[in-house]
Amino acid sequence: MPAGDGLTDHSKKFLLDPYLDWTAGEGLPVYEDFGIDMLAVETGRWDRMEAKGAFIHVKGRGDFVSTYALDIPPGKTTAPQKHVFENVVYVLEGHGSTTVELADGRKHTFEWGPKSMFALPLNMRYRHYNGSGRERALLACTHDLPLVMNLFHNHEFVFDNPFNFADRAGATKHFEGEGDFIAVAPGRDMWETNYVPDLTNFQLKAWEARGSGSSTLSFILAEGTMHAHTSEIPAAKYKKAHRHGDGIHIYAVTGSGYSLFWYEGEQDFVNIPWRHGVMYAPPDWMFHQHFNTAPAPARYLAIGIGSRRYPFLGTRRKGIEGGMDTSVKEGGRQIEFADQDPRVHAMWLQEIKATGVASAMGKDIDETIFAGQQ
Repeated sequence: MPAGDGLTDHSKKFLLDPYLDWTAGEGLPVYEDFGIDMLAVETGRWDRMEAKGAFIHVKGRGDFVSTYALDIPPGKTTAPQKHVFENVVYVLEGHGSTTVELADGRKHTFEWGPKSMFALPLNMRYRHYNGSGRERALLACTHDLPLVMNLFHNHEFVFDNPFNFADRAGATKHFEGEGDFIAVAPGRDMWETNYVPDLTNFQLKAWEARGSGSSTLSFILAEGTMHAHTSEIPAAKYKKAHRHGDGIHIYAVTGSGYSLFWYEGEQDFVNIPWRHGVMYAPPDWMFHQHFNTAPAPARYLAIGIGSRRYPFLGTRRKGIEGGMDTSVKEGGRQIEFADQDPRVHAMWLQEIKATGVASAMGKDIDETIFAGQQ
């Protein structure tokens, strides 16, 4: 090919990733792993936010979703922000408030504390305030900026867009910790809101198909495409293994335990211990299973692309339609207890024994056949 033609002139614009280029330009620390303790990451000065932060790129984040830690020093306020990507915030530690300004000038302010969750309505100006004069506030912000930035690759479009998404604000009560329950079916029921003050005592709905005693509730947040749900595992029990697409970021909220990851046919498991502060995302189509070794129920929060209202992806739609709690033997994505690898329960008995807690899985699995392995 002659010099000056085709690829020769454009060789510096080949296989670009505008999102990663943007993160590099922000100058923050970047953390990558299967699971990350976000309470322990070192944050750096973030001029854009007038605060501190770090990018959290877990291995299963996929192409559409990622997370950053926003560290607001004591008594400080972030710079005003607005953008055309969705952002769901989980409060890891600290107390403060957020003010959202609508296009007509009206403002909504709500207070948050540890284990609060809220969504920032699309392209509406907002600021976060740390209400403590002594302690930082640490927010985990899970967003679809990789999707938006890689699609439009234009910073002005993303961060200085004048369009008013008036339909995304929601009702006033949605900024006040109230919402609307929408009954659909077990595992598909929804709570529409913008803000949940405390995920630890929020009422969930039974979902026995994922394991006896399991419960969950999905959220529709600021009429968004981003999905969130909270699930609870009973004390000293675990859920059935399943798999789905990547990008579902999981935060441990209460309790302690571990999760196993593996691809079909693999002999080895990836074991991720968790407690509040730990976040992980299962890679695409990788089986994973959650184990609560605590003597009390454990809750987690999952955030990703494709809500119950707006699935966005065909794989998400099929899962919601039935695949997520249907056995792999029937074309679904779930491994029933009777079909799981015997090593899973043997490992469970060793793990929970080390905590001094007695297994409560006897009604789901015949534990007598494992008696010699404890």
